[in-house]
Amino acid sequence: MTSTASSMDLRQGQAPHDQRPSWQQRLRRFGYAPAADAPSGDVRDRLVPPYAEPSPRLWRVLGASPVLAERLTRWSGWGGPLLVTLMAGVMRFWNLGSPRAVIFDETYYAKDAWALVHRGFEVSWDQYGKNANDLVLQQGGRLTLPTDPAYVVHPPVGKYVIGLGELLFGFDPFGWRFMTALLGTLSVLLLCRIGRRMFRSTFLGCLAGALMAVDGLHFVMSRTSLLDGVLMFFVVAAFGCLVVDRDRARERLAAALPVAADGRVRPDARVADAFRFGWRPWRWTAGVMLGLAVGTKWNGLYVLAAFCVMTVLWDVGTRKVAGAHHPYTAALKYDTGLAFVATVPVALVVYLASWTGWILSPTNGRGGYYRNWAATDGKGGTWAFLPDWLRSLWHYEHEVYKFHVHLDQPHTYQSNPWSWIVLGRPVSYFYESPSPGADGCPADAGEKCAREVLAIGTPLLWWAACFAILYVLWRWAFRRDWRAGAIACGIAAGYLPWFLYQERTIFLFYAVVFLPFLCLAVAMMIGAIVGPPGSSDTRRVIGASAAGVLVLLISWNFIYFWPLYTGQAIPIDSWRSRMWLDTWV
Repeated sequence: MTSTASSMDLRQGQAPHDQRPSWQQRLRRFGYAPAADAPSGDVRDRLVPPYAEPSPRLWRVLGASPVLAERLTRWSGWGGPLLVTLMAGVMRFWNLGSPRAVIFDETYYAKDAWALVHRGFEVSWDQYGKNANDLVLQQGGRLTLPTDPAYVVHPPVGKYVIGLGELLFGFDPFGWRFMTALLGTLSVLLLCRIGRRMFRSTFLGCLAGALMAVDGLHFVMSRTSLLDGVLMFFVVAAFGCLVVDRDRARERLAAALPVAADGRVRPDARVADAFRFGWRPWRWTAGVMLGLAVGTKWNGLYVLAAFCVMTVLWDVGTRKVAGAHHPYTAALKYDTGLAFVATVPVALVVYLASWTGWILSPTNGRGGYYRNWAATDGKGGTWAFLPDWLRSLWHYEHEVYKFHVHLDQPHTYQSNPWSWIVLGRPVSYFYESPSPGADGCPADAGEKCAREVLAIGTPLLWWAACFAILYVLWRWAFRRDWRAGAIACGIAAGYLPWFLYQERTIFLFYAVVFLPFLCLAVAMMIGAIVGPPGSSDTRRVIGASAAGVLVLLISWNFIYFWPLYTGQAIPIDSWRSRMWLDTWV
């Protein structure tokens, strides 16, 4: 049996019961574990916990020699995540060009992407009327690109990403879906590695990635050229950079602490209160990723703010473990300013750079939308000393902001964020009713089939995530587990802001941004189900069996809904049997 949950319980050096304040005594019945007044043991292991290794008993059962076991353990850190990623990639790229149609909002982003990579700004396709999508499918890149600018309400990064696939493989469904499929696959690899680093367990890291690989919403978004999947990738990448930065910073501080005669690293207030972490390239890289996220969709701003606060709190915790007497003061003095510079200004520069094509477009009315505003309607005024491109861009952004906050036009598939976590109202991207013997519909179907691409998460995974969220919140509040807090932060940053816009026209597929953190939460909960280190064999067998059943049910659920994720034609009765809730129709 492997030590999959070796870092699920990091309580060390608890204060004696009779010294605890009364409120701590009362909270103990709920699992509260107060921190020690001073760290005990080797502080190095608390700052940088070791990775879990499979139990020797497992290798004996498998008949592996010690040398082979050591190699497999070493290789599994990358081998496991790569195998999970290979599985995810095969599923996402299989028959990627089907349906051969412009589905849902691909009607905007596929064409905008093609215009961006050729002109540097989006254009209006109105000259082709209602037949524009049919002409695109028929002629592809041979279709003459319009010249009139178009008013669009999302920044350009995500469309540039989609356009790269179109440049490589053509202006067709495979081309405009290629990059979202690639980023969806790579996001699985990132999550495996992030989970491994957070949980110090290759098994739990790979489990988190595998759960996302078999989630229906992630799968559908990876096979559709929409912006939210691109945004999700940059958010996960930024989070991963910050997790690596946290480890690197703690390693440097551990190396600076004094070593006692017994060889153990001891806390030192003088070092912990005055230590400077120095150059932190992973934090700057996170700033770039966050800038790309904001440059894809504006809701990346909430993630930027949340991650900035989170990384500074991590620094506070690092100094506290190392023995700092004034960790908040030290973090404010040495860490907060540099954390701000490495994220917010860097993200702003990246965001502005993403508009380069629009900025360099002509200012005579034939460039990007509103590009000539400063030279026409925006002449004069208090801010006339600023460059025309900056004033025109600011006006454009202001108009886009007004559009977003006042967007309340009803839509068939809109949903309230309260219902997202239980998959209350999915979005149908594509639907056809082929006759028997046509488009994959069995000749003996008896009646028309249903062929649909439904943007819905794997139900059992999301419903399990409801309990996992409660678990990580408990873990964060009562055990002060930084991993639970980080997962909760990722979910909150991607989810809670939408409650500010409940009257706005919003959709379930926006939830793909915080889906990776749901998968981390479920993996963490499964680690707890398997059992902490030191559990009896009976406890481990029961826990592993329960966890295995849950994972198998989630996998089965994904396979069961596979036809609805891929647009395969199925008999109408089979389609109805998959409509578990009335709101899914």
